[in-house]
Amino acid sequence: MASHPNSYILPTWPAPASVCAYVSTRMGGVSNAPFDGLNLGLHVQDDPAAVNQNRKLFASCIDMPDSTSWLNQVHGIDVVQLPCDRPLESADAATSRTINQVCAVLTADCLPVFFCDQAGTQVAVAHAGWRGLCAGVLESTLAQFDEKDGVMAWLGPAIGPSAFEVGDEVREAFMLVDSNAALAFRPSQQTGKWLADLYLLARQRLLSAGIKQVYGGDYCTFTDRERFFSYRRDGMTGRMASVIWLKE
Repeated sequence: MASHPNSYILPTWPAPASVCAYVSTRMGGVSNAPFDGLNLGLHVQDDPAAVNQNRKLFASCIDMPDSTSWLNQVHGIDVVQLPCDRPLESADAATSRTINQVCAVLTADCLPVFFCDQAGTQVAVAHAGWRGLCAGVLESTLAQFDEKDGVMAWLGPAIGPSAFEVGDEVREAFMLVDSNAALAFRPSQQTGKWLADLYLLARQRLLSAGIKQVYGGDYCTFTDRERFFSYRRDGMTGRMASVIWLKE
């Protein structure tokens, strides 16, 4: 089966020519419902043979090197440096300075964030659900760069601000870190609930860390059923991949 022509999205950011970055969609692939079609997650009870075929289709579609390290994501702040000569421990971000080493995270509402330096010598990608974002996964990823000046970020497809309803505890957790986080929450119609803007929360944290070049943040996985998997919308569902690597 050939890859679907809309099976990936290209980040819109001024990254150097040496940086390759893509986000998969759900379009194409061989998985059956509820994982239809291009599910790239092996941990969601989909047929492993279908997932592996999907990964091969996606890799072929974007000419991705055969070096992808799939993380065991736990909504934490740990970052792995790739390549790694030992079994990967749980982590929610990966970074590399090695040519053709693919860094990847899987999402289905959580926010994938790409990073690269202006020189095109280092890349990274982070999986930022609200827990990881609040705990500092973006800051942990940025700490892997020798110089933050010139580092740019792109915010990939995540649940949008009109769909992400959370409780008081989520708002309070962010407010304990930064009172400006209040700007990213507006009251929901349900008492004690808020609509949270993951994109704004990420932009706030990146700006506080000194990152001024931040792009993206204009998707909603929950409402765009045709292109994206959404755990909040469907429960049992597939995962998209956000991948980044350096080429010569």
